[in-house]
Amino acid sequence: METKQLGTTEQDLALAGELLRQGQLVAFPTETVYGLGADALNETAVAQIYAAKGRPSDNPLIVHVAEKADIAPLVQEIPEKAKKLFDRFFPGPLTVILPKSDKIGKVVSGGLDTVAVRMPENPVAHRLLQLAGVPVAAPSANTSGLPSPTRAKYVQEDMNGKIAAIVDGGDCAYGVESTVITLATPTPTLLRPGAVTKEMLEAEIGPIAVAPAVLEKMADGETAASPGMKYKHYAPKAQVTILRGDFAKYKEFIKQHTEPGVWALCFDGEGAQLGVPFIEYGKNHDGVTQAHHLFTALRDLDKHGAQVVYARCPEQDGVSMAVYNRLIRAAAFRVVEL
Repeated sequence: METKQLGTTEQDLALAGELLRQGQLVAFPTETVYGLGADALNETAVAQIYAAKGRPSDNPLIVHVAEKADIAPLVQEIPEKAKKLFDRFFPGPLTVILPKSDKIGKVVSGGLDTVAVRMPENPVAHRLLQLAGVPVAAPSANTSGLPSPTRAKYVQEDMNGKIAAIVDGGDCAYGVESTVITLATPTPTLLRPGAVTKEMLEAEIGPIAVAPAVLEKMADGETAASPGMKYKHYAPKAQVTILRGDFAKYKEFIKQHTEPGVWALCFDGEGAQLGVPFIEYGKNHDGVTQAHHLFTALRDLDKHGAQVVYARCPEQDGVSMAVYNRLIRAAAFRVVEL
């Protein structure tokens, strides 16, 4: 298959929208990461997403809409807390899970009785969704398990020849996937952290729970209620280990591990002090800059041939919770306490 390389002109976006209506797969930018889209109401098209990504079919997808009014047909009802979240955060980097309507099939929902809905604020994504005229199911546009793509060139590396088109809208603003909260449980529960933080959500709807799988390994046999909950995810080819402790202890550890193939994944301004090759992925104590650079840093480690990576540990609150959530899965939950 020839993958069309499209820009963001009205003509290109109209073509991308037409391809989606025809049941084709189109990758497009959002404010979080690039998504791999298919008509959410076309089960055959949605199944192609799983095939292109090599994604397990029990991993649910997020349905993207152009307008808030597009949500009602996809869900059984919109409760008061959902309305509050939609009013405050839509459009934006938030996904809300609700009981699904009959319009949503089992392929999109990963076999669950819920649907995840999101309204992206990226103007290219918004216009594409308007022109497509259908809700679009879209996970990240990468090979399953690898770091999510924040630039079109990363989509091309993973998806060229597998999908109909890639819309190049430049770099993504946030760099990690949307926050996911479910309102289909007795207590609203954060399933995946992102740029919309736990604190921001609680300011709108009161106390929320945090699923154990956000910061810990999923239990054996546990069903993923949201994308991004699996054991190993977002991972480079290198073996990543997180080192939890201050920079002095981190630096001392690295001095004992300077064999060939070892790289450091550290914060801005630290690398030159380590004596091993390094990539910096944002400022210390600054989850926003870490989130923006994390997935690019993980892909760059592979480009440089890193074999073993020792990563500085981010914090676990605010946007940093999202960074820790992604990094601990990239490390397959290998954490060393210094």
